[in-house]
Amino acid sequence: MSDNASDSTTTSTTNKGLIARWQSIPLYGRIVFALVLGVITGLLFGNHAASLAVPGKLVLRLLGALAPPLILAAIVHTFMTTQLGGPLAARLPKLLLLNTVVAILVGLTVANVIQPGHGAGLTPSTPHDETTKSGNPLVTFFENVPKSLLGPLGDDGKVIGVISIAVAFGMALRKERHRPLGTVEQVVGLFLESLIKILHWIIAVVPLAVFGIVASIVGTEGFAQFKALGIFVLSVLLALAIQAVYYLVRIRFGSWVRPGELLRGGRDALVMAFSTASSTATMPVTYAALKDRVGLREQSASMGALVGANFNNDGTALYEAMAALFIAQMIGMDLSFQQQLMVVLMSIIASVGAAGIPEAGLVTMTMVFTAVGLPVQYIPVLLTVDWFLDRCRTAINVMGDMNVSCLLDGKDKLGT
Repeated sequence: MSDNASDSTTTSTTNKGLIARWQSIPLYGRIVFALVLGVITGLLFGNHAASLAVPGKLVLRLLGALAPPLILAAIVHTFMTTQLGGPLAARLPKLLLLNTVVAILVGLTVANVIQPGHGAGLTPSTPHDETTKSGNPLVTFFENVPKSLLGPLGDDGKVIGVISIAVAFGMALRKERHRPLGTVEQVVGLFLESLIKILHWIIAVVPLAVFGIVASIVGTEGFAQFKALGIFVLSVLLALAIQAVYYLVRIRFGSWVRPGELLRGGRDALVMAFSTASSTATMPVTYAALKDRVGLREQSASMGALVGANFNNDGTALYEAMAALFIAQMIGMDLSFQQQLMVVLMSIIASVGAAGIPEAGLVTMTMVFTAVGLPVQYIPVLLTVDWFLDRCRTAINVMGDMNVSCLLDGKDKLGT
């Protein structure tokens, strides 16, 4: 009896050790491992690997359900907590909006010229939902996962959805049950924190989704989509580089700061943005670099790096616009000029206040796709490269903050 108990304890400890070791690996490392394993599995199992795509669809459904309330809470919280004032406050929104619009137009132009998704050979999804005809219990469970966070509370009438939402919020709020709430700002902040905590749980299973997606694609369709993805990655990098050049040119003619000085003084912030994929975590480093190394006025540095960072997500907006066109090209769907304008509008809205949300581009992309009628089930294809592009676009987000700070500081250097 004692031997059995000892074996059970040892097994449990070993399992916990493996889980802890897996969780200690950075997310991008887990995704790369899952990608390689997915390729091998797809080659081994062929068409039988098609069913492995279900985890990816589930992650997408959960992200789609979280996106609207996340954006709502993030924007409300940003506007409630951001301190706007002084003579520079009037210029800040104009600079932020101009940079974001230019970024989206650059992305759309590059995507229209290169057409990275052209010839991928994907077939558009059928308008009816085939899963409703299946008796598979896994599919039945999938269909009960809410498409919208508030859907089960309205006319959907899906009890499983209500229970899943209740359990998720109950677990997320367990450690906060004794927190005193005295203001509306604190209530909104707690709601946002809870959503982000739930989002972290979803992001944790993204490697599993990548494994299933890659195995399914390789097993059923080969490597054609990955060739298109490679061209897409290069296209996004080109567009981000063009945006970076735009920033530096604007700084050269609109500020006393020389572009080379800015890159040397702000390199720590850019490297941290790339390594952490978080513009929020990089904010204090950006502020310190602009103020102490570049030599900007304190108000200019704080307005661009601290205030502007909550609204400025040029790299994310550029990426979402390009992703929409890429998927449309892959399935042979032509987006009209009006639809591309809608992409511009939705990308701007989705990028506002999303700086504090992990994997912001992936979360908000469902809203952009839905607005122009693109099938969201193809978004998981982008999961295989999103971990890398997320770091690149975060660096551009931070460079956009630097650009705004320099332009706010003007052409006259402090002390001259």
